[in-house]
Amino acid sequence: MTPEDAVQRCNTILAHAWMVRTFLKHADEVQDNEDMLDVPRTLYDSIRAVEPAYQRGDHADYLRRLKGKLPKLRRAAEHFAAHFRDFSPHTNFEMADLSLRGVVRELEEVFSALALPPG
Repeated sequence: MTPEDAVQRCNTILAHAWMVRTFLKHADEVQDNEDMLDVPRTLYDSIRAVEPAYQRGDHADYLRRLKGKLPKLRRAAEHFAAHFRDFSPHTNFEMADLSLRGVVRELEEVFSALALPPG
């Protein structure tokens, strides 16, 4: 996988993360819990951190920044997976969990394909 291919793939993956972020940002069930609100904040921070590099077409910087955010994304996904049922057993939360874990797994796969170990 070339760096350009990796950036395009990662940007698509991050689009899924953005949708999870949007759902959680507006989910009434989690609005009073700072730990759970850190999940959409982490997603926002990670996605926006790579945006300038994407706009410049700087693939190396994009991948470096995203690789640096990957541990935070992983922790956020793990926290969400461990605690979302405390707030709601609704299918929307289950699908957000599945999607967020998929985002992390797919990002890890992209970095593996680049021969760069995940963050």
